Order: sequence, then C-alpha cells, then structure tokens
Amino acid sequence: MFYKVIFFLVNLFPNIKKYCWKLWYNFISNRFKDDYFKFMNYGYYNEDLDISLQKNDEIERYPIQLYHHLCIQTELKDKIIVEVGSGRGGGANFIARYHSPKLITGVDLSPNAISLCKNNYNLNNLNFIIGDSANLPFDNNSVEVVVNVESSHCYPSIPDFISEVCRVLKPGGHFLYCDLVIESTLDDHLNKLKNNSLKDFKHVDITENIIKASELMTDDRNKIINKVNSSFLRKVLKSFASVKGSKIYKSFVDRHYRYVSLVAEKK
Repeated sequence: MFYKVIFFLVNLFPNIKKYCWKLWYNFISNRFKDDYFKFMNYGYYNEDLDISLQKNDEIERYPIQLYHHLCIQTELKDKIIVEVGSGRGGGANFIARYHSPKLITGVDLSPNAISLCKNNYNLNNLNFIIGDSANLPFDNNSVEVVVNVESSHCYPSIPDFISEVCRVLKPGGHFLYCDLVIESTLDDHLNKLKNNSLKDFKHVDITENIIKASELMTDDRNKIINKVNSSFLRKVLKSFASVKGSKIYKSFVDRHYRYVSLVAEKK
C-alpha cells in the first residue's frame, strides 16, 4: 500500500517527484554515513565481464560493474565528464580512479549527499556540486561525456533532462545512460530520451544482468539493512536495494520493470 500511494502521488503530480526523492536521499545520506556504502544501484553481472579491482573495491564489485558496462562504450581518459545524479559518489569515484578522466563532476539534488561525497573523497580529478537535472550548472558545449546511472526515474521531465544533456555536451560528446523503466512505458520512455541533437542511439535490455547481480548482493545488503531498528523501514530499504524476494526484485523477475542501458553521441 505504501508504494502504491507514493507512485500514485508522483504520477498525479510529477513536479513533486524530485522533492520526494530529494527528501529520501537526504535521509539516506544522514542515516548511512559509512564510507563502505558507496553505491545505491542494483549492480550488474556478466560472466564475460572481468574487471581487475583493488582489494577494497571488491565489496562493491557488482555496482562497479554497472558503471564499467557503461564506461567501456567510449573513451573516458583525459575527458571532461559530468555524472548527473551522483548519489553517494561511488560511481564518480570509480571513474576518476579507473578511467583517468581530466575531471569528473558529480551533480546531485541532495545537499546531504554532496556533503557526504566531499567528506569521503579527495581526488584532484573529482568534484561534487549541488545541481538540478533540468538546469545543469555548466556552460553550453563544455562537457565531453554525460553519465546518468539509475537516476532519471526520479526526474519530473525526461525531455527537459535530455535537453540539458544536449546543451552541455560538446559535438561528438557521448551520453551514457541506464535505468529501470516500467515495461508498459518502455517505448515511450525511449522516445523521450531521443533528441534531434543525438545520433547513433543504441540501447540494450540488461534486466537479466540486474536480476543476477541483485541475487549475488542480497546477503551483504541484508547485513547492512538488518541493523535498522524499524521493521517498516527495513522493508522499504530492502525493496529500494532490490534484495532477493523484495517487491522491486520481483518486479524485475516478472518483467513489470525492465532495465535498459544506452549510449548516444551528440551531432
């Protein structure tokens, strides 16, 4: 019932969606300040994907692999990169350390998340700032790659977001994207992601990879979530984390949700 009420409200009033998510991510940032909890995505498993990670990164292997799945679609070395919806900063930190961009800036609507990131990370080629997906704080044609991982479902307007992506990207720059989508709205969602300024629009369904990663991460994520005293909050967090048996996990299994990744280039 809780989820149905929330989804009803955000669908009825799209403009309140980002404020609801802002409150949620501010809460998450305050409640879980541990630096080992760096990612909030559902992870990615592919038996053919083999990444050599530093020992202290192994605990987040599957969320890292979701970023790596996107990052290998284009060259990132020495590039100016923006991640929209950077969350707890793990993805931007991974890109900064493993893909050697000139600079990656993580942008997030949550002030608490940005504060957490600034406290947890200190790299010369990594920065975090508060910003809105529909009003990115960058000049026209100033960015070479825009990354967006499991964040756009929080936005009131996908077309407004894509318009901003195209504005800040340089010609020849790349847009790397992945997110969950309600299956019945998939075609409409993909159409909203398209823009006359983008070309070579390629997408792939990676739902099975997400399901497998969720299963592999369930035990570790349950250990963290089970420390929470409130049984109601534990249930919400387990669904949010897509642990095996949760509502979100089941929605992937029965294909109510699909998970897609895509890459496009600015003309």
